[in-house]
Amino acid sequence: MWGDERISKLVEPVVTALGYELVGVERLSIGKGVLLRIYIDTPLGVTVDDCERVSHQVSALLDVEEPMASPYTLEISSPGLDRPLFTEEHFKRFAGAEVSITLSEPLNGRRRFKGLLRGMRGNCVVILAEGEEFELPLEGIRKARLIPEL
Repeated sequence: MWGDERISKLVEPVVTALGYELVGVERLSIGKGVLLRIYIDTPLGVTVDDCERVSHQVSALLDVEEPMASPYTLEISSPGLDRPLFTEEHFKRFAGAEVSITLSEPLNGRRRFKGLLRGMRGNCVVILAEGEEFELPLEGIRKARLIPEL
């Protein structure tokens, strides 16, 4: 099965040629298949029509390339208020925001962190959580999202 990074590299040229930013790709197990969720964005936001437009193009590409070994459902989505963070650039861009981060493996006995994103230091995401600064290895992050300001 292809990794999320490889799928990102496959679909990014199509997404950007249509005028959108590829925010990231998520694969989630659903029953016997997979949900392949692709997040797109523009400075003006994303509409249902935008998602449909990208879906048609990406779907055609995936039909040709066949990157998934099992049945999958393609979903094109806006990042929403609780925007997922995937790349070093995302962690730099949203420094100063509140985030929720889950690690693949525990660090000092914990996997979940909520706090103020400070940015990047080397290959680590820096977060201030519960009055303490943590450096979380970027490659060890399973999921990271902004916490919406309501």
